[in-house]
Amino acid sequence: MDLKITGGTVVTASETFRADLAVDRGRIVDIGRRITAPADRTIPAKGCYLLPGAIDVHTHLDMPFGGTTSADDFETGTRAAAFGGTTCLIDFAIQSKGQSLTAAVETWRRKAEGKACIDYGFHVAVTEATDQVIDELADLVRLGVTSFKVFLAYKGALMIDDGSFFKILRRARQVRALTMLHAENGDIIDVLVSEARAAKLKEPIYHALTRPEECEAEATARAIRLAEMAQAPLYVVHLSCFGALEEVKFARDAGLPILAETCLQYLLLDIERYREPRFGGAKYVMSPPLRHKSNWPVLWDALAGGDLQVVSTDHCPFNFKGQKDLGKKDFAAIPNGAPGIENRLQLIFHEGVNKKRISLNRMVDLLATSPARIFGLAPRKGSLAIGADADVVVFDPKAPFTISARSNHMNVDYTPYEGFKGRGRVVTVLSRGKVIVDGRKFLGLPGAGQFIKRKRFSQ
Repeated sequence: MDLKITGGTVVTASETFRADLAVDRGRIVDIGRRITAPADRTIPAKGCYLLPGAIDVHTHLDMPFGGTTSADDFETGTRAAAFGGTTCLIDFAIQSKGQSLTAAVETWRRKAEGKACIDYGFHVAVTEATDQVIDELADLVRLGVTSFKVFLAYKGALMIDDGSFFKILRRARQVRALTMLHAENGDIIDVLVSEARAAKLKEPIYHALTRPEECEAEATARAIRLAEMAQAPLYVVHLSCFGALEEVKFARDAGLPILAETCLQYLLLDIERYREPRFGGAKYVMSPPLRHKSNWPVLWDALAGGDLQVVSTDHCPFNFKGQKDLGKKDFAAIPNGAPGIENRLQLIFHEGVNKKRISLNRMVDLLATSPARIFGLAPRKGSLAIGADADVVVFDPKAPFTISARSNHMNVDYTPYEGFKGRGRVVTVLSRGKVIVDGRKFLGLPGAGQFIKRKRFSQ
């Protein structure tokens, strides 16, 4: 036996119990009250939780956007993810204009190979849905890329029309893939941004004011109707507000296969951040933008009650100096995105579990088990079970933390969560049985992460 973890409390999406955990050749081989068989290494975990490695299904590493590129590549981003207890991620391969989907995936595989420290997969963002491109969807599914994203925003860049979206939905259903949706009304946003620019309004707050909640709610409702006509499942990414949530809840209550995630930032940060002085509001420019804090309890309740299935990060970091300041004279030129890949587990634990907004088991479901199930990684990932990959997080629920850009490991010069304090910290992280984080030491290797071929979508 390679390794055993002793004296911890195993936490799954449905159970919590004291047990030892044994690992051999990268897999979990035993879970029991007291494992006496010898092991090459023993990790004591008394007083700690044993959690399945978290899965982040929404990241943007090494992504060109707005005349620059996101600050974390697959090496720095996956290393930071590991420090935060994330052992697998799914990044977005973005189709360039005129490019095939297969070529987009190959571009992103080259970005990841030799760099990724944890396991990874890809979604493909379809930005040009020709008939030839839509025919490619089946080929990608056979390669293990089983989810496709469409944007109803970013007019002139990533946005596609409703007809193309509908064709993708139907083809995705035929090949048992999942369509993912960025839900904002890009046409309306384009009008509002143009009007703000004409009025010489340049501060970061206008990023939020030109992307109101109604634009998200309308696009969500429209997309759900299109998915209903296509008889296709739909996954709404980074849902941020009450109006969009109501559309999802209505559809789910009607029995439609509609799934949705929210992100860390929409649970903990609000629109007033855009008013920070000295251009500080640019740190929070992301799409959808931060909303009024009245949305926080609504989203937390939806996580607890099952109307939202996943918490991801939409990690897309740009440095405050040298990247965000590209938009100092024009809010619409501020690169959209913010960091978060490292802080998700500790903040969801403290703000969710410690503050009794969600249960400990529900946290595991939201961060690991449901992402694995929805995106075709189960049973290999997302749970602590015999035969599963030994992606394990030893987590001390009582250890204090204070978040700071200085102590984070992301390749970005700020964090939106600067100064956040709480209890709950990652102690040790295993990736397929190898210890890659030991306290404050990183023991993983660039290139050790493997591409994971995912299963077809199954509700």
